Amino acid sequence: MSKFLGFFLLWAQLILAQTGRHYANEFLNIGVDAAALGMGNAVIASSQNGTAGYWNPAGLSQISGQQINLMHAAYFANIAQYDYMSYAKPINKEMGMSLSLIRFGVDNIMNTSQLIDDQGNINYDRITYFSAADYGIILSLGKQNILKNLSAGASAKIIYRHIGDFASGYGFGFDIGLQYQLRKWQLGVMLRDATTTFSYWTVDQNTFQAIADAIPGQNNTSPKAVELSLPKMQLGIARHFQLKKNWQLLTELDFNARFFQMNTLISSKAISIDPSLGLNFSYNKMAFIRLGINNFRKEISFDTESLKFQPNAGLGFRYKGLQLDYALTNIGSNNFFSHVFSLQIDLEHFINPGN
Repeated sequence: MSKFLGFFLLWAQLILAQTGRHYANEFLNIGVDAAALGMGNAVIASSQNGTAGYWNPAGLSQISGQQINLMHAAYFANIAQYDYMSYAKPINKEMGMSLSLIRFGVDNIMNTSQLIDDQGNINYDRITYFSAADYGIILSLGKQNILKNLSAGASAKIIYRHIGDFASGYGFGFDIGLQYQLRKWQLGVMLRDATTTFSYWTVDQNTFQAIADAIPGQNNTSPKAVELSLPKMQLGIARHFQLKKNWQLLTELDFNARFFQMNTLISSKAISIDPSLGLNFSYNKMAFIRLGINNFRKEISFDTESLKFQPNAGLGFRYKGLQLDYALTNIGSNNFFSHVFSLQIDLEHFINPGN
């Protein structure tokens, strides 16, 4: 017990000695699955398929069979590539698990640090190329009936990031989620980086020194070795509606909170809240139309304040164990909209086609 207490006190001192980053490991906050992105990421309360390992692991308790999810998206005018895959399965009637992999990377970046030799001559043969990529591995578990109608889940994250041969970083952290069924309503809570997410960087000192010495007096501050991603909380409320004939509608409103001041719709020194709203129209649970808005922000131009937001839309089609989804995000922006494609494969349909 004394050893455990000593370790805990040492860990607490290390946490307090570091400065938490407002924006660190942001690639894990983009979102996954074209269906969810088309709804403006408003799925914290309603996510109950294999992607729940990312959105809210409590939803994994509801999956009924093995499932694979794949996604690809291109960002920043096709400069950055964003990919996601997951495998999920039920453990028993009340528990489910998933393993997810996320990669966000920019490839074929020109390294011109050696373009000019020590004689001052430009030599284009000295140009090399490198990649900067972020990887996240997420292991998630969800369980029903923690209390009546209450499901809970947790995710453990391992992070690997590299910038060519210049630097690499490793990190780990935990997420915690809850979902509650209240009559026709679904409620969800997701606490990301619940214990803060710890990342440790190593820098190639020879490469750093060469860049630091390139211009005297500049680039000479060594990067910090440790980053801490501060906790973030998401709250969601969702409801399904049965419309005429074979039409159904899922609506969800989420509130995404960070505990520092941001340029969001609701902002203070203590907390900033960014709402998101999603609609999912379903025809016979086979064809889907989705709309969503998120990323509300205040912009000031010539002393005039205006409210901006990000609109999104999507389509989906499901047939015999396969679901293909498409989303167009950030509609209306200049060259920064993104096309997102995802595929959901229900393996049980192929393993046991008669069921």
